[in-house]
Amino acid sequence: MNLIKLSVGTESPETLDVWQQSRAAQTEDGLPRHVTRMWPKREAEILNGGSIYWVIKGVIQCRQKVLRMDEVIGSDGIRRCAIVLDPELHRTQTALKRPFQGWRYLKPEDTPPDLPKGRTQDDPIPDELNRALAEIGVL
Repeated sequence: MNLIKLSVGTESPETLDVWQQSRAAQTEDGLPRHVTRMWPKREAEILNGGSIYWVIKGVIQCRQKVLRMDEVIGSDGIRRCAIVLDPELHRTQTALKRPFQGWRYLKPEDTPPDLPKGRTQDDPIPDELNRALAEIGVL
């Protein structure tokens, strides 16, 4: 099982990587993390090889392997989940995704495949065609 999450304010996988290298986005052991209010009920499935797929500017563009989930208590006393990630970003084939709030589960059969190592983007499909294909369920 995987997760999917909008990366709000991110322009590209490169800017996501830069943000995750900042101290504010890291655990005490230096790994990138994403802190969320809701704890995934399917934690065991996610930790069994799952990834978080990042939606950047309305398109799934990359993923990161989920390593663990740490408890974080905010300054407001509320328990939160820190999804701790492998620092390596894996570029994926792009897939349009409509806006949503929070994170969602993403079944393995619904995940876009990784691009070959060294490739940073798909062969471009014009945006209009890409959106039309996504709307009819082809992408």
